[in-house]
Amino acid sequence: MTEPVHTHISAERPGFSPGLAELWQYRDLVRLFTKKALVAQYKQTILGPLWVVITPLLSSLVYMMVFGDIAGIGTGGAPRLLFYLSGTALWGFFAGCLSGNAGIFSGNAGLFGKVYFPRLAVPASNVLTSLVRFGVQLALVLAVLVASLPSGQAEPSWAAVLAVPLLLVQLALLGTGLGLLLSALTAKYRDLASLISVVVQLWMFATPVVYPLSSLPKDSSLRTAILANPVTMPMELYRSVLLGTGKVFAGWYVWSWVVTLAAAALGLWAFRRKERDFIDTV
Repeated sequence: MTEPVHTHISAERPGFSPGLAELWQYRDLVRLFTKKALVAQYKQTILGPLWVVITPLLSSLVYMMVFGDIAGIGTGGAPRLLFYLSGTALWGFFAGCLSGNAGIFSGNAGLFGKVYFPRLAVPASNVLTSLVRFGVQLALVLAVLVASLPSGQAEPSWAAVLAVPLLLVQLALLGTGLGLLLSALTAKYRDLASLISVVVQLWMFATPVVYPLSSLPKDSSLRTAILANPVTMPMELYRSVLLGTGKVFAGWYVWSWVVTLAAAALGLWAFRRKERDFIDTV
């Protein structure tokens, strides 16, 4: 006689587990979520996926007029369209990782309450969705960059191009970590969700996205505050690679990584704790 099959199901043991191994087992679900998000965003639109390119292009033209023509802020010697377009693309990736993951519990309560799967599959798919958008926008940036090479205004460091994936990993960790932390908070305090878009917009102006770091007065408290922003050094390194205009300080770059790792760890811890009982508060 065959022995009866016994399956033991128990609650998760106390302690912290990041759940990354289980997330890898559900990687097909992550890809499905990513595809669904991309299709749903541009479904029933006239221009469809072209909005991925049109939006940053229009934003860059507005920045050229407002910050360049009206405010008279320079671009550190880089072509104006290329300067704004490159900064907008990278900031859009970071903002997508942050904003997309800031309301996971409240936005997916119905799905989470019906079927089990690793809850980290949703933030992982949000990061991949932002990465796809950035890839398309980066292709546009590179096309403009190649067209600007004959003028000699842009001097990309092709030998350092491998730094770009490292920048994306850092910004994905920082944005996702903060997004997960906010998601745990907004699950209980719903009014915080209305502040996220405002905070992200203000954060963009506290980052050298539409102005070069060199335009800030040296030895000023404003410059120090901008340098303490953990997104500043990745943005400057990114522009240094693509345009040859950014300025990277080793000490501040290490600081940005310290803040990134702390935010990622804290966000993951808060998310894993909240997923156990969020359904009672959402």
